[in-house]
Amino acid sequence: MERKEIEEKVKAFLIDELEVDEEKIAPDALLKEDIGIDSLDFVDIVVIVERTFGFKIKPEEMGGVKTLSDFCDYIQSKLGDK
Repeated sequence: MERKEIEEKVKAFLIDELEVDEEKIAPDALLKEDIGIDSLDFVDIVVIVERTFGFKIKPEEMGGVKTLSDFCDYIQSKLGDK
């Protein structure tokens, strides 16, 4: 899956499922501070990513994920492992 497609899917579920304002979504946006992702949202994200991309998120692998771009990098790396 190409990076642009990953970014579009992530943006779509942030807007549709988590009701994030579209103007807050930018590659360098901080997930917690700028977008407002909290621990309850993260649980939803795990389910959505599993359903959308077909892999399980391991919390220990998310330590370095701070921005939306980092999150898309993480998804892209996991899809490359398949």
